[in-house]
Amino acid sequence: MQTEIRNLLDCHVVGSDGQSIGKVGQVYLNDRTGEPEWVTVRTGFFGMKQTFVPLANARRSGEEIRVPFDKEMIKGAPNIDVDGRLSLNEEADLYRYYGMQPTDIPRQRGSETRTRGPVTGERAGLAGETGAGITGERRGGLAGETRGGITEDRDIDMTRSEERLRIGKESRETGRVRLHKYVETENVHEKVPLSHEEVVIEREPIRDGEMSGTYEIGEEERQMILHEERPVVGKETKPVERVHVHKQDVQREETVEGQIRKERVEIDEEGVTRDENRTFGRGEELPPER
Repeated sequence: MQTEIRNLLDCHVVGSDGQSIGKVGQVYLNDRTGEPEWVTVRTGFFGMKQTFVPLANARRSGEEIRVPFDKEMIKGAPNIDVDGRLSLNEEADLYRYYGMQPTDIPRQRGSETRTRGPVTGERAGLAGETGAGITGERRGGLAGETRGGITEDRDIDMTRSEERLRIGKESRETGRVRLHKYVETENVHEKVPLSHEEVVIEREPIRDGEMSGTYEIGEEERQMILHEERPVVGKETKPVERVHVHKQDVQREETVEGQIRKERVEIDEEGVTRDENRTFGRGEELPPER
């Protein structure tokens, strides 16, 4: 118990809105059980003001105590002197302000003289000297610090939450397409028709009387030019094909699996006769079968 009280004095109180309220200043114990029931939180400039906060329904995580009240509500709590002990009226005022209905005050106290006692950082190991009377063993965490419990005469609400899969899409690279042009050399064979000139000698005898005139014997020379065709190879560049590449979207479906958590509400009725014909609201969980 002494170790737990020292641990509480090192904690910071965080409100239901997630805002840090301040560091624990003092711990007030229950006279009957000796368990922590209230803490004071240092607020204001330089932590000069201390405000009472109940530990009922609080949750402790490491060096944080999360309470079910926001920062503004805690700062507006009744101003009570933290140097003394809580009287019955002072504690009742605090319970009324926080909307809580204490059930153990009439059972624990018969007069104004029975009070809650503070435990400061210097006296964490001397809780007995403050009249706290630490007895019994500790049960549960901070949520059950007051063994008497807190009950409500009004309607109570509880929010049930569940997780939903949030599915999105992302684009990632699956491949690349490149167009590269290179030069390839090949041998081409084609037949080309060619022509050339050749000499054909024809001799024809001359009959008498066919040629007239006088002819003399002498030298004479004449020429004839012969021709032939030869293949001439030339090259030209001519476009023969156009290659075009484009992208298109192809749609497909894929099943995505994941695990989600849901909160279930269990209704535990103690000492109450349940009406089997009662109709529950939409979306509510039916009470479990007993």
